Parts: sequence; C-alpha cells; structure tokens
Amino acid sequence: MQKARKPTTDAVEILHRRYFEGKPKMIALLEEERANADIAQKIYDLRTRAGLSQRQLAKLIGTTASVICRLEDADYEGHSLAMLRRIASVLNRRVEIRFIVNQRRKLA
Repeated sequence: MQKARKPTTDAVEILHRRYFEGKPKMIALLEEERANADIAQKIYDLRTRAGLSQRQLAKLIGTTASVICRLEDADYEGHSLAMLRRIASVLNRRVEIRFIVNQRRKLA
C-alpha cells in the first residue's frame, strides 16, 4: 500500500509532482534544457565580463553576431565543442568537460 503524499502549497513541488515525478523521459528533457541554458548563460557571462558586444566577439572568432546570439539563447541545442573552444580561446579560457554522477539515475 502506498503512503499518502503530504499536501503542499509549494508551487515548484506541485509542478514537479504533476509533470516530472515518475516520468524519466521528462526528467531527461529537463536536464537537457538545463544544460543548454547553462551553456548559453556561461557564454553570455564570459562575453559581457570581457566587455564585448556580440558583434565584437563574433569578429574575433570569425563568425557573425547572429551566431553568437543563437549560442546565447537558452533554447539553442547546437553548441559544438569546436565553437566553444573558439570562444574560450579568444577570451583566454579553456573548455572543461566533466562527467558527474547523476543523482536521479544511478547505474546498477
């Protein structure tokens, strides 16, 4: 017999229960969207801290401002490692990739 859930008024908890609890595909989609948003935010933060406009950064890496705009869009899914390295290089950074344990889906 399942335990009755404790009622809540926490909006985030309500949304989690309604859309994600017990739905591994939805959780995977959420994680992917979080990763895309995180990459976009990091590019934006690096560019603005360097005092560059999208057009200036684009010129430095040999692309267009519209490409930089897309890369800084949280909905964009086409981040390539090569492009991230180009951006990192002109901003005196390097790209680091880490594989971390997924707390929600541990392998047996």
